[in-house]
Amino acid sequence: METTQTRYEDFLKIRVLPEVLTHHLGRHDDLPALTQYVTAEKTWKTLTYRELYERVQRWRRSFTKFNLDKGSRVAMLLPNCIDAICFDQAALACGLVPVPLHAVDTPGSSAFILNDSEARILVTAKYLKWKGIRQADTLPNLKAVIITDDTVPEDDQVNNTGINVCTLADWLDAADNIALPEVKLEPTDLAALVYTSGTTGRPKGVMLTHENILENAKGVMGNIRPDPDDKWFSFLPLSHTFERTTTYYLAMGMGNEVFFNRNILQIVDDLQHVRPTILMSVPRIYERIYARLHDQLAKKGMVTRYVFNWAVEVGWRRFCKENGLPVEHSWRECLDGLMGDWLDAKVGSTLRKVFGGVKPHAFISGGAALNQSVAKTFIGLGIPIYQGYGMTETSPILAVNKEHHNDPSTVGMALPNMQLRLGDNDELQVKGPCVMQGYWNRPEATADVFTEDGWLKTGDQADILPSGHVRIKGRIKEIIVTSSGEKIPPADLEMAIETDPLFAQVMAVGEGLPYVSIVAVLETEHWKALAKELNLDANDPKSLNAKVVQQTLVRRVKKLTKGFPQYGVPRAVIPTLNAWTIENGMLTPTLKLKRHIIKARFQDDITKLYETHAG
Repeated sequence: METTQTRYEDFLKIRVLPEVLTHHLGRHDDLPALTQYVTAEKTWKTLTYRELYERVQRWRRSFTKFNLDKGSRVAMLLPNCIDAICFDQAALACGLVPVPLHAVDTPGSSAFILNDSEARILVTAKYLKWKGIRQADTLPNLKAVIITDDTVPEDDQVNNTGINVCTLADWLDAADNIALPEVKLEPTDLAALVYTSGTTGRPKGVMLTHENILENAKGVMGNIRPDPDDKWFSFLPLSHTFERTTTYYLAMGMGNEVFFNRNILQIVDDLQHVRPTILMSVPRIYERIYARLHDQLAKKGMVTRYVFNWAVEVGWRRFCKENGLPVEHSWRECLDGLMGDWLDAKVGSTLRKVFGGVKPHAFISGGAALNQSVAKTFIGLGIPIYQGYGMTETSPILAVNKEHHNDPSTVGMALPNMQLRLGDNDELQVKGPCVMQGYWNRPEATADVFTEDGWLKTGDQADILPSGHVRIKGRIKEIIVTSSGEKIPPADLEMAIETDPLFAQVMAVGEGLPYVSIVAVLETEHWKALAKELNLDANDPKSLNAKVVQQTLVRRVKKLTKGFPQYGVPRAVIPTLNAWTIENGMLTPTLKLKRHIIKARFQDDITKLYETHAG
């Protein structure tokens, strides 16, 4: 009988990425591999590992027909779906280098990546996506575009000189009789060019090898190891290395089943259908559920709120004991044994129903810091969240909390195969087999990100605790230094404020200024409720700047940040109702704030605010 250990030992033998699929052949042919919703049939469809392999072979024949040289780049602009996996597996097996594009990126940015990578083929879902990219720039290297979910207009060749555009069905059918040559792959071959969605400047192509990515997956399993029957839920874009390495390569290598989310608007319905035991997520998902939970709780009676808080307290205390953390004692502690199961069934099960009702194996949070109140509530109610940390340049995970050694105030311990140290200004630096080969055609940028003795500079300030756990203090370039010399990492501050559903998006300002303030996007419905409460017209733009609104917002912000040092508590709020999006240039494709652009947009308001203070 197979165990977690035997599956893990098999995974350790994998040398190149196509083997995450092929090593199952003959042993796990009938195991479910990928499941997605087929809209036309209104049902979920599953491919076994054998069926997936056969489908990948068809894609391989189509790639082979183009006679591309080994190492040629091919680009993908697809949602998370079976086609995305087929593209990637087939390209890798042909010795090609996948270039995943961000589905939410602008046409201009996608065109830049296609040109910078010199991609020869583009596979995308929608014809209009391709049309937008084609209109954004000339694409001299591109030879073919494959449309997976649309028809191609008859007059498409107009303005597509030299580029063959066809449907996926036609592309696959045309290569059915192509023989597949043997392609020799090495662990040191490039396996991806993943473009960073930098908050400044043009994106850079991170060069990752088969070995980089596989070593990362193997390292992660030194901290958290999937069981054979675990189910994964995929909703983070596969263009992100975090999702690719974990919910794709690691999950498939362990023979698990992966379910694809239909779309972000149906995520709750899909979670309840799938009932996943492993989930890769960003803090914002957990924070939104937390905010909604507390919003609903505020409307309940005192007894309901008391029982809820008691359930969190008991669950958190149990968790702290299991993980060697300081225990928060209270007079109710003597009742834990008697009331724990009842409180879990009464309260914890309600939260777990959001995720399908099962007790998860591991829900991972990465990409940004997780608010501690959110972590405490989820963990206390039986959702085991493990914070991790990484960057595209490290394939991507550097550290993640371990089972039975989970400290949510940290991003966990370094992976067993990675080394961490602190450099100047407490900058976290890293060395090991997961570190990239450099930036594509950017030797100067590559040199800048490495120390003279070969350690990668992360750009983050950190502490490494005696236990080995890592605590991130903030991006060195983002840390706010006020005119009095106080240093404030903005991310923790912003995260604490965003737990209030009124504040949809927040950015702290105060560099070189006498105190910290925030620019805040208010959630529309909550703003309407607040305006009504204050006897203001929510539709009148002047209402946002009313003195009573400013006083109310500052009061709420101070309550949300009461645990911060006094110099770090914001003293003013610049409110807006216009959301920051990728389309308007305020966010990166990975939803990080483009701080310099947001600051420039609100510079007049910021200047006026501090002039008023000076007066």
